[in-house]
Amino acid sequence: MAKTILAVDDSSSLRQMVAFSLKAAGYNVVEAVDGQDGLDKAKLQSVDLVLTDQNMPRMDGLSLIKTLRTLPNYAKTPILMLTTESSDEMKAKGRAAGANGWLVKPFDPQRLIEVVKKVIG
Repeated sequence: MAKTILAVDDSSSLRQMVAFSLKAAGYNVVEAVDGQDGLDKAKLQSVDLVLTDQNMPRMDGLSLIKTLRTLPNYAKTPILMLTTESSDEMKAKGRAAGANGWLVKPFDPQRLIEVVKKVIG
């Protein structure tokens, strides 16, 4: 059975590129427009991996990760940040919040698939 990935980003074009790349590799993709939408969708259904942007309206990526980590279903779910933020300070904040990995935009679709396969198979 295909694994399901929650892709959270306020850029519709980026979400479409991510979803297209992941679906082509055989994954199911649930899209969310910001952190709050991502949280709502994560509560409605269980996903195998969360891929989130950092800078979004309503709820940013770090807040989303921290909130997800308080939910029993998401205590151990892999979470990757996909963001333009590349500073060591931001990466440290991401790790502290519970992120498992970090990809910098603009992303290489092939690299995204490689990382996802390493994390969830």
